[in-house]
Amino acid sequence: MTGVAPPAADPDPRSHLLGNETADDYRRLVTDGVTRVAAAVARTARPFTGVSPDELAPRVGAIDLDRPLGDPAAALAELEEVYLRDAVYFHHPRYLAHLNCPVVLPALLGEAVLSAVNSSLDTWDQSAGGTLMERHVIDWTTGRIGLGRAADGIFTSGGTQSNLQALLLAREETCRMLRKNLPAPAPLAALLPQLRILTSEDSHFSVQKSAKLLGLAPDSVIPVPSDGNRRMRTDLLAAEIDRCSAADLTVMAVVATAGTTDFGSIDPLPAIAGLCERTGIWLHVDAAYGCGLLASPTRRHLLDGIERASSVTVDYHKSFFQPVSSSAVLVRDGATLRHATYYADYLNPARSAERRIPNQVDKSLQTTRRFDALKMWLTLRIMGADAVGRLFDQVVDLAAHAWRLLDADPRFEVVTEPSLSTLVFRYVPAGGEHTDADRRHTDLANLHAREALAASGEALVAGTVVDGRHHLKCTLLNPRTTLDDIRAVLDLVAAHAGDHAGNHAAAPEPAAATGTAGSPVR
Repeated sequence: MTGVAPPAADPDPRSHLLGNETADDYRRLVTDGVTRVAAAVARTARPFTGVSPDELAPRVGAIDLDRPLGDPAAALAELEEVYLRDAVYFHHPRYLAHLNCPVVLPALLGEAVLSAVNSSLDTWDQSAGGTLMERHVIDWTTGRIGLGRAADGIFTSGGTQSNLQALLLAREETCRMLRKNLPAPAPLAALLPQLRILTSEDSHFSVQKSAKLLGLAPDSVIPVPSDGNRRMRTDLLAAEIDRCSAADLTVMAVVATAGTTDFGSIDPLPAIAGLCERTGIWLHVDAAYGCGLLASPTRRHLLDGIERASSVTVDYHKSFFQPVSSSAVLVRDGATLRHATYYADYLNPARSAERRIPNQVDKSLQTTRRFDALKMWLTLRIMGADAVGRLFDQVVDLAAHAWRLLDADPRFEVVTEPSLSTLVFRYVPAGGEHTDADRRHTDLANLHAREALAASGEALVAGTVVDGRHHLKCTLLNPRTTLDDIRAVLDLVAAHAGDHAGNHAAAPEPAAATGTAGSPVR
């Protein structure tokens, strides 16, 4: 920057590198940081301060990143001002918004280890034991699912990437089969227009995003309506499969969801699997949310049928209480992962494969990749799977109690009884809703309640749109949340919404809600 004196040169920048000479400095620095974070967590009295972007942005923007402080203590104090103080704390029992979980201590230990050693899980000569440990955690997960001895998988950055990779494999396998039945070779571009993906209308938006990234037609994702419990209707799925066949369209995948983002609903997996087996269609199960049932001592049966899938997405950083990121895509036939394999002479030459050197980059969309499996490894070795499953059972039990509370409360209407730990509901004024204008003003009251609650910092809930109307959503993933916490949050919501509804005559009309459940209101 012209006219600004450069910062003083560090006498030896190598002093900032972790190594033999700086091991003690590393210990002191990390201890100071952990101590400050622990203090922040210990004194957290509410999940959020309510700070607005307009308040926080100037503080962050005023920091000159070209002028280092040179002092770890000063940097940590600054961090407190721009991050720790106003962070959203998922461990607080009144954080009830999105699919964010408090994290277990063994996983935090794993995070500290993996970031310091900094293994890259792409090739054996960068990770060695990490490669084998990740494979072992993958084998453990496929075993819990029941995918069979040929199963395999890879850790990913999250459910969106897992779904993308699964649908890439489905596309390539489908095109491979189509080419076998053609009289002459056909390029991929010629096959893409006829490919279709069938999925519930309540499935995750990453299905549509994946279709776009995979070069499919704009109308390639066909939403299948859900029933009153927000589960995919298999009769309509069967009808859509028949319709596609009659129109010379090829269904390359059916995506079933085990834990929808908005409702926590689990599609009827056995019936869907049966349809896919009879028609030879790739079945992908997005269990990013519901995967915690794999460890549940009491509810594993809710995932019955998942073992018949061609591929499965799991997000350990949701219902296994792991830090972000920790996710995986699993496949019944490990050979299908070859569709993500490319060889580079400097990284994983074909000679490595011939010598059976276990390179994980052969299975992944990523090259450089963190050793996120270590977090699950230490969680399983210290806590055990049953303990993780009991934590998830606790939040599912809590959601069942909370649903009964909401269902009996005349201030609210609740959409559906939860299968997992998500509640979608709507404040309704005492006088009811008799006209479209009433419903629009109730929309405003619900929007206002969510925003006012966040601004207060007392609690956080999420929002969504169901059948064109604005709703509120509580996602329960904290085993320390109690029914009293939920009662208190509902009272706050009702108070904020009631105040707004009482003054609705002076309020402007809200923009029309668009989309289905889970669609963002922009």
